[in-house]
Amino acid sequence: MYQHIVLAADGSENALRAAQEAVKIAQFSVNSVVDIVYVASFDNARADRLHSASPDSLLLERRRKVAAVEQLIKEQGISYKVTILKGEPAPEIIQYVNANNVDLVIIGSRGLNGLQEMVLGSVSHKVMKRVNCPALIVK
Repeated sequence: MYQHIVLAADGSENALRAAQEAVKIAQFSVNSVVDIVYVASFDNARADRLHSASPDSLLLERRRKVAAVEQLIKEQGISYKVTILKGEPAPEIIQYVNANNVDLVIIGSRGLNGLQEMVLGSVSHKVMKRVNCPALIVK
């Protein structure tokens, strides 16, 4: 069914809820791999580099943001990997998904109301519109 599942994670509660859905789906798919994708935003990356002691500590800090999601998936015995990208979240996720033969992308919704989403847009909405595979937005 779904062999390569991308789970967009940012350390939020919404990402943890999306991870729970990814676990449900991956449990029914034989040989599936959940690819936890975290995007280090350009806006935060500069400040993160200035405050980190070394490149290794910066990587550890970014991995810490997806640790709860990683632990949830690991506890269920599901194969996974963590991918850290740099840039603006929506375009980076879209490019990664479209370039890597992904079967399903799962992303949490921030819960913007209709007006906020129309004016500001959201990462989940942008991803949903532009990926070349099925996408699941988890509220």
